[in-house]
Amino acid sequence: MFKLKIFKRKLNIGVLLVFLVLILTSCFSGISDDTNTLKVGMECSYAPFNWIQPTSKNDAEKIAGGWYACGYDVYMAREIAKKLGKKLEVVKIDWDGLLPALTSGKIDAIIAGMSATEERKKAIDFTDNYYSSDIVIVVKKNGKYSGAKSLEDFKGAKITGQLSTVHYEFIDQIPDVNKETALEDFSSMVAAVNAGKIDGYISEKPAALVAVHTNTSLECVEFEKGKGFEFSQDETAIAIGVKKGSNLREKINSALGKISEETRTYLMNKAIGGATF
Repeated sequence: MFKLKIFKRKLNIGVLLVFLVLILTSCFSGISDDTNTLKVGMECSYAPFNWIQPTSKNDAEKIAGGWYACGYDVYMAREIAKKLGKKLEVVKIDWDGLLPALTSGKIDAIIAGMSATEERKKAIDFTDNYYSSDIVIVVKKNGKYSGAKSLEDFKGAKITGQLSTVHYEFIDQIPDVNKETALEDFSSMVAAVNAGKIDGYISEKPAALVAVHTNTSLECVEFEKGKGFEFSQDETAIAIGVKKGSNLREKINSALGKISEETRTYLMNKAIGGATF
């Protein structure tokens, strides 16, 4: 009888431990079906995909600290949250902190103009692409590299790209280039070009269009096929990052499938028109 009571007590403790593990797993597994909020991380300094501003102008989303997040990523995140029946919460996080924030459960998804590189796929899962772009170089208008037609024209140029992005690695494709130290954000790169510290920086076309639109001293150099950068679709298209094994990937893919190309083009044009650095 005494042994039986001990056995039952051990069994109850075991059941309790399993129950606690299930609770903790639910709490730290990112998004779950019983939460009404979709927490999306982005750096908020990569126009026209995402940036911060002091007002709600252009349908911006309020974030912590009294600021507002705006841009294509915000618009797409809002569309996705709506289709998932959830409230959107944008969390501003430095670029290098996005993956750790996702894997730790601080956010549910990364929607930040991020390409699904093989290296990143080792740490997180990605959805289908939600935008595809081209790679260009932003230079000083009427400067030495203004009107360049091929990568060969950038021999000896001082070129940079954003820190921890595939853009920075593209610099190696330019013959005899001076690969400058990577910079943290696009504002820094624009300032460096204007100050003459670098000759140009590599960018996706939408972000370059914003730079040129807001800085008349700059010019966007585009390349014909065979004269520019070589890249795969995974390196230029952007996708949404989610936790490894998360069922959120399938749900977001379903939501993306309901957002037409016409709507995506409209949202990008809207973002470019209202973007600021």
